[in-house]
Amino acid sequence: MFLDSQSLTTPTETHNYPEWHKGRKHYALWYVEIHHPELLAYLNDLTEKFSNYLLQPNTRQFHITLYICGFLKKNKMQFDDDFIQSKFQQQLKILTQNQPNSFKLTTGKINSFSSALFIEIQDHENSLSNIRQLLSYSSQEIAALHYYPHITLGLYSTEIRAQEIFKAIETIDQKSFEISVDRLNFGIYQAQVLQGPLATLHQLILNPKKTDGSWE
Repeated sequence: MFLDSQSLTTPTETHNYPEWHKGRKHYALWYVEIHHPELLAYLNDLTEKFSNYLLQPNTRQFHITLYICGFLKKNKMQFDDDFIQSKFQQQLKILTQNQPNSFKLTTGKINSFSSALFIEIQDHENSLSNIRQLLSYSSQEIAALHYYPHITLGLYSTEIRAQEIFKAIETIDQKSFEISVDRLNFGIYQAQVLQGPLATLHQLILNPKKTDGSWE
């Protein structure tokens, strides 16, 4: 999963992966979209600095994936990775009943999976994990690996020596930002468009924090 210091990056091939989507159009997930202006400027600057390594174009918004649902279908499952509308309604009901609070995250260091460059996310209050547990009550996550919150900067376009990536990271003046999360997004992307944009279908507003520090 993580890039080993003695290995090569795993490039993403530029085709639409029909063996994965099987003609299905919309892939669904819960996510946190990034709106912090200074953080967005920092992320855009990083993608520019590493542009020689990363696959282009990339029109997907910067975000933190929260829970991967699968291919969105109206009412009938055909494959194991389909996600029908009733499952979304169940997830939404559970979240609404439990009223998750708004929370804060902190960006960490630049790091790398074997296939992608990313920014680490620190979740000191385990807010993401708690929400993921609520989502799991009605639907098992697709291709669930060990959850590691992050913001993807880009997928690798070619095989690159890991040491070259890590040396490039060392030259960066890295910054840290606090992210205030007051809503969760449920949305889709076009499965046949590589690194295509996310489209929000629903936003869940989180329970706001009062000015005295308590919760409503």
